[in-house]
Amino acid sequence: MMPPQPRIRRRDAVPCGGAWPDAVPPLLRRVYAARGAGAIALAQPRLAALLPPDGMAGMAAATALLEDAILEGRHIVVVGDFDCDGATACAVGVRGLRMLGAARVSHAVPNRMVHGYGLSPALVGELAALGPELLVTVDHGIACHAGIAAARARGWPVLVTDHHLPGERLPAADAIVNPNLPGDAFPSKALAGVGVIFYLLLALRRRLREAGRFPGGEPDLTTLLDLVAVGTVADLVPLDANNRALVGAGLRRLRAGRGCAGLRALIEVCGRDPARLTAADIGYAIGPRLNAAGRLEDMALGIECLLTDDPGRARELAGLLDGINAERRAVQQSMTDDAEAALARARLDAQAPLAPCLFDPEWHPGVVGLVASKMKERLHRPVVAFAPAEPGASVLRGSARSVPGFHIRDALAAVDTAHPGLVERFGGHAMAAGLTLERGKLSAFEQAWQAHAARMLDDALLQAELLSDGELLPQELDRFHAEALRDGGPWGQGFPEPLFDGEFELLDWRVVGERHLRMQLRHPGRREPLAAIRFGGWQGREPPARLRLAYRLVPDDYRGGQAVQLTVEHFEPA
Repeated sequence: MMPPQPRIRRRDAVPCGGAWPDAVPPLLRRVYAARGAGAIALAQPRLAALLPPDGMAGMAAATALLEDAILEGRHIVVVGDFDCDGATACAVGVRGLRMLGAARVSHAVPNRMVHGYGLSPALVGELAALGPELLVTVDHGIACHAGIAAARARGWPVLVTDHHLPGERLPAADAIVNPNLPGDAFPSKALAGVGVIFYLLLALRRRLREAGRFPGGEPDLTTLLDLVAVGTVADLVPLDANNRALVGAGLRRLRAGRGCAGLRALIEVCGRDPARLTAADIGYAIGPRLNAAGRLEDMALGIECLLTDDPGRARELAGLLDGINAERRAVQQSMTDDAEAALARARLDAQAPLAPCLFDPEWHPGVVGLVASKMKERLHRPVVAFAPAEPGASVLRGSARSVPGFHIRDALAAVDTAHPGLVERFGGHAMAAGLTLERGKLSAFEQAWQAHAARMLDDALLQAELLSDGELLPQELDRFHAEALRDGGPWGQGFPEPLFDGEFELLDWRVVGERHLRMQLRHPGRREPLAAIRFGGWQGREPPARLRLAYRLVPDDYRGGQAVQLTVEHFEPA
């Protein structure tokens, strides 16, 4: 079936007056203002404006636990998660606690195929060999009731740091730090898991400072911001002003070559130029290589890469992660092809379910989230994809991805409330969630899911939209403005990369890499032609002679000099 055609809608014009540095061109000021950042302090927030950790609930209890553990030399085990946010959060926790004086810190991470998600009773059983005296969860824990109970039954205190939305009751942990707890006063609810543990370290440093624990000077926790930036961008949390301050500072470290050895090696294996690194490079190149380890192998590889200070070992591990990512792409393509075939068999072009559920007994549970995401993009509908938790298992693991306006975690909660016991466990955010289900209950879940979708979805939510920043003037289609737009970020979720639209004449075109469309275009106000590329844009027929494009203006570093390129997101006949 053909994907629904998106509608290009221009953002409302917003006045961008006020005092701006001369280095910020009017085009960039206009883009910032359209995103609610009408002043330089909001557009390019710095670390000095970072929100203080005071307002986050649970900080006093959490820092007291950690201070006692550090002073008494207790063994702290940081328990990570098997995605990029969880891996970077684990590395930040381990590195930060050591910087703050913890003499005995180790880490553990669940294996998706063996332990399932988070701090499970199965993982707790294996942790006994480490002899932990305090467990610190990062990027999970708020839904790990059974695992936390099992740990505390062994006499281990548990400190939960998480950012996922809590359920109706909280786990019985010794302390919980999560800005999304009910009544929490911390102004930003958008922190990723890595951001939450970083904030906990900031609060712990202040507590230790006030206790006089740093007679020789306190450690510089900003050295961890390279990891904070990678985890925050990869987890697709909204880049509000606070997160942009964190990510911007981390990107500056990486561009200056001052990131940890593992991230420097990953940038190298990705073929990226560190000096020009962007949030998009994290999202499309670095993050997927770390995530691949947790999807197909063991995220312990990714965490080791982020913790090593040996450049040689870091390059070796980055090479392994690159190879796993190549395997992940092949598995993903095969599963996506299966999903496409299932959609075709169901004739979804004629009678598409509002929120498709996809399942194949041969699928890999580590990749269903990517399949759900691809199908969501194709259909512009919420999608849930399931796979057996392990080959032949009766338990299914599902990943759900949503469209704006349909809160996917709340949708799962509604199904769970209406049908108690149907869903074994679930958790997540507005746009992405995960769940566990008995295979025999899949049909009942699908019926309940479709019924809820029918109540909540309407035609407006199912219409894909591309929000444009309007037309570019002929004199703005140059290298100066392309670089200003690239470097004006970080761009990402909630603060999207600038997108423009306009009409062009097609001068020439050719297919590259079997499915990408490279074009030469003429803008009505320019004499010189413009290079453009639409990745995956070859549709088996010649493009129209006059085109309306939605595109991004980017520097063409391949050709160098003053060259620019239009990266086309969508085209249609003018």
